[in-house]
Amino acid sequence: MVVGFCVKCRKKVELKNPEEVTLKNGRKAIRGKCPNCETTVYVFVSSKKK
Repeated sequence: MVVGFCVKCRKKVELKNPEEVTLKNGRKAIRGKCPNCETTVYVFVSSKKK
């Protein structure tokens, strides 16, 4: 379960079809769709190593 903030709905939603992607600047993120409005939502993943 991945939760992100939908800018269009202005609330936190559980992402539909989440997938991990790497952006052009090398940063990792999880991309999915809002279940209410089908807007693409990104959640950035921490780059800190434990």
